[in-house]
Amino acid sequence: MYNPKEHLKRLVETHAPSGYEAPAADLLREEWAGLVDEFDGDRLGSLIGVKRGSQSGARRRKIMLAAHMDEIALMVREIKEGFLYVHRVSGIDARVMLAQTVLVHGARTLPGVIATKPPHLQTAAERKRYPPIEELVVDVGLPAAEVEALVSIGDLITVDGPLLELKGRRVAAKAMDDRACLAVVTTCLQLLRGMRHRWDVYAAATAQEEVGLRGATTAANHIEPDCAIALDVGFAEQPGVSLGAGKLGGGPQLGIGANFHPKMVERLQAVADYHDIQWQSDIMPGRSGTDAWAIQVSREGVPTALLSIPLRNMHSPVETLDLKDIERCGRLLAHFICALDEEFVGYLSLLPDEG
Repeated sequence: MYNPKEHLKRLVETHAPSGYEAPAADLLREEWAGLVDEFDGDRLGSLIGVKRGSQSGARRRKIMLAAHMDEIALMVREIKEGFLYVHRVSGIDARVMLAQTVLVHGARTLPGVIATKPPHLQTAAERKRYPPIEELVVDVGLPAAEVEALVSIGDLITVDGPLLELKGRRVAAKAMDDRACLAVVTTCLQLLRGMRHRWDVYAAATAQEEVGLRGATTAANHIEPDCAIALDVGFAEQPGVSLGAGKLGGGPQLGIGANFHPKMVERLQAVADYHDIQWQSDIMPGRSGTDAWAIQVSREGVPTALLSIPLRNMHSPVETLDLKDIERCGRLLAHFICALDEEFVGYLSLLPDEG
């Protein structure tokens, strides 16, 4: 039986940084087998699961669901006296990396820890600031010669940590951004097994989102969807984050702004309300910074919406969410898909004030 928490645990404990998503894609092929009718992909590395609908005829309507499978990470830039100096792979925050346990993906996978100069040896000025990424080192505990034999410049380094179960149904882990939304897509596909839908569903696990929305760009051009829903994480309330933030357990956040087709937003709101699914508004007057930004302007334009899972501690090793939000978002997607028909295509072409 499908267990969302166990599925999420497998996803977040997989190591697949931007540009090296194959381990996540391999896991999803296993998890989605039996849920989709076939697999497809693009040359950038995105995985696309296709679930056929009941429609007939040569012109088959398509909805694209997009959640990215890459994660932020580090890369070895220098090896000196047995210590590894690093580059960021996208949005690593140096402040939260000190004392983290990591895995160095060299000739063989090595456990390591992130360290910096002890406070006793720091200058007064150094003690008043966080060390920048250039000053962090990874210590794998081996002699220098052995490190140089096992590790090369360009090898990847990922956080090593299990999914943590907190109180209630809250959990914390690395890579919730955006593996949580891959779990949303899986939940939706599980529900669709017992539901009838007309349109074909293209579930895209996109590559290289964290380094420029690249997989969403290529996948959207490959799929040519009639409409799309991007899935990502949004900011949840926590100390220092309140204005415009969502509540953990308050339901998925629905993006509202220029990046999102008003009719898609309107229909998602209506479906959520009809099925008594909690949701929250997420006001984004400009760039969303998600796969929705790339999908919306692919080819001649794609009517696009964004659903987000509220998340605390974004881009850290302890990203925190509520499992209820994953389940609610999956339900909303499934009901939205089941309501799609040929009339919806015309509905999307109407201007906001035309009904």
